[in-house]
Formats: sequence, C-alpha cells, structure tokens
Amino acid sequence: MTVFSFLQLFGGVGLFLYGMKVLGAALQNLAGPHLERTLEKFTDNRFKGLGLGAFVTALIQSSSATTIMLVGFVNAGIMRLSQTIPVLLGANIGTTITGQILRLGDLKGSGTSFVTFLKPSSFAPVLIGVAAFMMLIIKDKKVNHAAQVLMGFGVLFFGMTTMETALSPLSESESFREFFTGFSNPVIGVLMGILLAAMLQSSSAAVGIVQAVAAATGDVTFAIAAPMVIGISIGKLFPVILASIGTKREAQQVALSQLLISSGAGVLGLLVIYLVLRPLGVIEWEQVMTRGNIADLNTFYNLSASVVLLPFCGLFAGLAKKVLPDKEHSKIDEELAMLNELLLKTPSVALGQCRKVINNMAEVAVENYSMAIMMHDHYDNAVVERINENESYLDKSETKLSDYMVQVTAAALRPEEIKHATEIMHSIMDFERIGDHCVKLADVASYNRDSKITFTNAAKQELVLLADAVNEILVITSSSFIKDELNKTMRVEPLAELIDEMCEAIKEHHVRRLQAGNCSVQAGISLVEMLTSFERIAAYCSNIALHVIERHTYGSGFDIHGYAKAMHKTNPNYKEYFYEYSKKFAVPLKALEEM
Repeated sequence: MTVFSFLQLFGGVGLFLYGMKVLGAALQNLAGPHLERTLEKFTDNRFKGLGLGAFVTALIQSSSATTIMLVGFVNAGIMRLSQTIPVLLGANIGTTITGQILRLGDLKGSGTSFVTFLKPSSFAPVLIGVAAFMMLIIKDKKVNHAAQVLMGFGVLFFGMTTMETALSPLSESESFREFFTGFSNPVIGVLMGILLAAMLQSSSAAVGIVQAVAAATGDVTFAIAAPMVIGISIGKLFPVILASIGTKREAQQVALSQLLISSGAGVLGLLVIYLVLRPLGVIEWEQVMTRGNIADLNTFYNLSASVVLLPFCGLFAGLAKKVLPDKEHSKIDEELAMLNELLLKTPSVALGQCRKVINNMAEVAVENYSMAIMMHDHYDNAVVERINENESYLDKSETKLSDYMVQVTAAALRPEEIKHATEIMHSIMDFERIGDHCVKLADVASYNRDSKITFTNAAKQELVLLADAVNEILVITSSSFIKDELNKTMRVEPLAELIDEMCEAIKEHHVRRLQAGNCSVQAGISLVEMLTSFERIAAYCSNIALHVIERHTYGSGFDIHGYAKAMHKTNPNYKEYFYEYSKKFAVPLKALEEM
C-alpha cells in the first residue's frame, strides 16, 4: 500500500466519521425536543417501547445517543429501568438503517443515467453542493438543519467512496488476505468488532467500514463478517458506559442492562451460528459478502436478537439490579413517592399528600438558608454537598408537585379544598426560588473563599444583622404556612419592608466605604449579590404569606400586591410589628453606621 493510498484511506475514514457526526447532530436538531418527550411518554408497554426505540434510533442514526438519553431520563427520575429495556432492544434494530442506506453502493450501472445517479459516488457531490448552497443562501433555522442532514449524507457517502478507492489495491495483496482471514476465528472476529466500534464510538460507522472493506477487496466472507457484526453490537456500548459514570445507581443500571442485552445476544448469536446453522449447512460459510449482504446480516441479527429477548425484559432488569443493587432510598425519594397517581381517585387525600410535600419544601428551604449563611464563617465541602442535594429536591419537587397539582385540581374539589389547592399552586414556585437564592448565597461563600475575598468588619456586622432578619422572616413564613397560623402570617409583610430598607442602607454604607478606599471592588460585587438574594428571599416570603391571607380572608381574585401596599393602613398591628423589628434589626444597623 503506497503512502498516497494510506493518506487517501485516512482521509476517507475521517470524512466518513465526520459525515456520521454531522448527520446525527443535524437529525437531532431537526427533530428538536420532540424525541425526548416521545421517549418519556410512549414507553408504557414493551411493544411500543421496542418500536419507539427502533424509530428514534433510525431517526438520529445512533443507538448510543438513544441509550444515553435513557440514562439521563432515569438519572432524573423521569423513567424507570423497566421502561427502558424494550427501548434499548429497539435501539439495536434502529441502528442498522445506516448499513441499509450504504448498500446503494452495490448498484451496478445498467446504462441508464437514473441508476448511475443512485450510486453514492455520483450523488454524494450533488448532496454536498445542494446543502452548501442552502446553508449559504437560506437563513431559516429548520432549512439549515435540513441542509446539514443532506451535507451529512453527502460527506458520509463521499468518505465511503474514498475509502473503497484507497482499499481496492489491497484485493491483490496476499498478506492482507491472510491477515483478514484470521478474523474468521469467532473469538478474534468478535474482539476486532468490539475494538472497531469502541474506537469509532458508533456501530453504524463500524459496520460501514466493514462494508467498505468488503466492497473494495472482495475478501470478506460470511465467516469473517458474522463474528465482527456481533462484536460491533457489543463495542458500541463504550460511550454509553462512559456516560453512566458518576450518575445515579438507577442510571448505571440502564447502561449495564444494555451491556447484558448486547452480550447475551452475542453469545446466543454465536451459539446459533456455530452449533446450529453451520452444522446443518443452512449458511454458505465461504460466501463472499457484498455491502448489501453485510447490511442484511446486521439487520437480521439485531432484529432477531431483539425479538427473541423482548419477553425477558424483566429478567435483564432484575439481573442489572442484582449486579448493581439499588441504594437505600433517601428521605427525599420517599417524600416524593407520596404523590401517587392512585390517590387521584380520592382528591381530598391527594391534596393532603401535596400539602405534606410542600411543607417539606418549606422545611428544606429553611435548612438550606441556615447552611448557606453558615458557609460564610465555616466553609465545609460536606455542607456544600448537602445544600446541592436539598436544591435538587426542591427542583424535583417543584416539577413533580406542579404536575400532580394540575391533576388534583382537575378533579371535583370542595370550595375549601379549591382554596387550599390555589394556595399550594401559588406557593410552590416561591419555595423553589427561595432555594435558588440559598444556593447563590453559598456560591458567593465559595467564590469569596477561592478568590480570597474578605469583607470589612463593618460590612460583616451589617450582613450578620441582615442575615438574622432574613432568617426570622423565613422561619415565620414557613412555620405559619405549615401550621396555618394566620396571625403569625401578618408579621411577614412588615418585616419584608424593613429588610428592603436595611438592604438599601447597607448599599449606601458600601458606597461610602468604597469611596473612602476601605472596600475592594471584588468584595463589593459579592456584597451586592448577597443583598440581592436577601431581598428576593424576603419578597418570596411576602408572596407566600399573602397567599395564606388570600385563602383565609378574601378567596380567589384577591389583589395580593395591592393589598401588600395598603397593608400598613388596613392591618392595625402593622406599625407595631414594624417598630418591633426595627428595634431588633434596624436600630443596631444604624448604630453600626455611627461607629
């Protein structure tokens, strides 16, 4: 093989792989988020899951991408392991479509221009040219994605043709034939297939390269192709295994399930071929394989294996759980499990469960605030991890509880239950956003620590006072919400107003310190970020309190923000509460300014 032929082969492989990458990415972009939503919703039985896995994988040209999506869904708690197994089997079928497309290279010219055009060597440059003009002239995003699909196909076929041209001299090389004949050993053939697919991170690309070698040399027999195709179906899992590292145990079980499926199918396929079909003479062992033959072998193998293994989905899921046992469920998982769809048949009970979950959200928000403030004095990585776990729970609860509440409110509720449901639905996002700002406070602590930023003593004392005021409003809000204490709720708005005034005062103090050169710009940025989070937490507490007042006093249609503005006039205790909190927090703040 000459240097030029080697470089040509290298370039052909590169073009082929790049075409696969462009094609897969473009198809996913063209489909948008619909693929993910479809995978989530249409997996309620194994036959639909099998068909869906085949369809989605054929569409995006990557069984690995489908499997990685499933790993992500399970990691997020959107799907269960048992739902993914049929989809994984279907993905093995869908990934064979690329080989069937590449068989167009087997078309023989018959004198007609139409058949000649159908050959990849003829239409690949046309596809690339058309795609290039579409991308240059038309700016529409969807048209651009469609052009990228054409570009991907064009580059894919051009790379295939280039590889075949570079490999064609090898058909006359005796040493190459001897080397390639060694792959007829089933063990070597399977290992070679695994290595090829793992290196390329794509079974479609690996099968395409085998097709190119077959077309260029004419030396690929059934004895060589069969074990390589089986090995490729196993080696394609390399990127999936990498993607599962660091995920939850359930997500790792998905990757293991796919490995067990592909390995089990491989063992079964080898046994059938070598112990049944070959001794019976059903297959022509030394038959020279064309592109089409290899495509058919790949499709038939994956289709047969998936259909045969489909009834054993439960077995694979159980085996994966035995190898990687479920970890003990956390309290968070148990709390979210309270939102059971079976309870929707009794809406009052379902509403009670929703109340328990949002009460838990309130408690978690208070806990996260306390830990975030503590981080500014004593940084602890374990505390950071706990804060992130709590934030994950708040995010997950907000999504699941909102969806569940939609179903609860669709049922026949009594007037009082409707008021409760309205209060919960309005407050869900407020508690979740409080959690977001707690994380931001912790992030500021991390940033200050990493950047060695410190506040002046005056700023530290001011922040301690403000943090205590925010802690008090958060505790009052969560406690009055959980215990349904209207009188206690009336204390929230006066304190929220005072916190706003304290934040403005501290900002003014900071400007003066900055002008006097007593404070750095970097410390000022961190200070402003903290003040913003304190203000927003107080505002969300105000929202929650006003929703409680709405349920007890006015019912739906109540203008809570208008009420908040006029509250100091309508609430006889407003001034008393404001004065009480001013004495506790604002007066010491004023004293600090005068020092």
